[in-house]
Amino acid sequence: MDQTTSDLLTRTGPGTAMGNLMRRYWVPILSSNEIADPDGPQVRVQILGEKLLAFRDTEGQVGLIDEFCAHRGVSLFFGRNEECGIRCAYHGLKYDRTGACVDVPSAPQVAERMRIKAYPCIERGGLVWAYMGPPDKQPAPPALEWCTLPLSHVYVSKRLQQSNYLQAIEGGIDTAHVSYVHKFSVDSDPMHKGAKAVDYIKADGNVIFDIEKNPFGLTLYGRRNGDRENGEISSYYWRITQYVFPWFTLIPPFGDHSLGGHVWVPIDDENCWAWSINYRPDQPLSHQERADMDAGYGIHVLYENRDVPGVHPISWRPRANKDNDYLIDRTAQKQKRAYSGVHGISEQDASLQESMGPIQDRTRELLLPTDKGIVMARRMLEEAALGLENGIEPPALDATTQQVRAAGVLLPTAQDPKTWGKEKIEHVAGKPVYSV
Repeated sequence: MDQTTSDLLTRTGPGTAMGNLMRRYWVPILSSNEIADPDGPQVRVQILGEKLLAFRDTEGQVGLIDEFCAHRGVSLFFGRNEECGIRCAYHGLKYDRTGACVDVPSAPQVAERMRIKAYPCIERGGLVWAYMGPPDKQPAPPALEWCTLPLSHVYVSKRLQQSNYLQAIEGGIDTAHVSYVHKFSVDSDPMHKGAKAVDYIKADGNVIFDIEKNPFGLTLYGRRNGDRENGEISSYYWRITQYVFPWFTLIPPFGDHSLGGHVWVPIDDENCWAWSINYRPDQPLSHQERADMDAGYGIHVLYENRDVPGVHPISWRPRANKDNDYLIDRTAQKQKRAYSGVHGISEQDASLQESMGPIQDRTRELLLPTDKGIVMARRMLEEAALGLENGIEPPALDATTQQVRAAGVLLPTAQDPKTWGKEKIEHVAGKPVYSV
């Protein structure tokens, strides 16, 4: 990849081509429970390079406004959340959730011109989503399956990843790495163990890809050898990953465990939020499943300050991070309990993706056949960003195109997985989950 393309794909601040593209979609900005109470404490939010402030007003409505007062640039984080607005602690200017200045105590007549930036918000799947693009281009609300379910069916966590969003999303698309970095962890992790898929993944690291571009993004079919009859391979194990444009990935499930997915959202050019989701379409998650997720198993993590009494994990930084070499355990690596010596599914991914540097130098990479899906996703992002600059509307995500699932399935060697997928994992309402 040349440097010009790399810069286009990785720069997401205001006015950049990729930033303009991403602002055309609903962006998850924080969990609803981070601002659970009307008139409760406001929260700093940085998304796509913009420093913002989220709060819930007296009426229970969510606001997302510029962090800084129009008067002298004071942070409204230190202001008062009261009577349907944030009042600056410096000179008392007050802003409602639309960014309108509703009071200037010393000069009421200038309130109208003191407006600050604000973005509309909605709540779906336990998250607050903001639309940061042109008002007349606001899309339909997010409608991925997990966004539409009762909260009892869904568990969502987030973690800070100290790398550009693209490195993270490429890991979410890349099903080939599971046979290596997660090879030993899936044996013991309570959200993976016991699934027949584990045997297929460990036995065959030579993944063959078949990828389909579609209206919502990419469907990636990763083929491994399945069962044998009379010494001959009689079936293939297909891990079917979904990339839903521009930053969603859906993870092939394991056995009877819950389904999973991610959202990879730029904080700035060198950091991103990794949202991790587990859900069951047809029933609530069990108490044990939630306890395992709280304990950092599966795609979730423990935070570096969670065990400090009364301290909220404000940084959302994992306990295993680059400052402590991700608590690498060389004994576990040698004893084949952790392939890289790092424990935890998400920590393993983060350690490798962050090791590339804040923004990977893609001019030096030498790609392999297993990187086909990554190349296609990069191209799709690039084409959409450049197209938008030339007046071409980006891919639209409506309720129909977002209703897809990932799958893990064993199919006869002669069966076409794409034909199977069209019937089984698109328009998924009411359909069974396919998992091995």
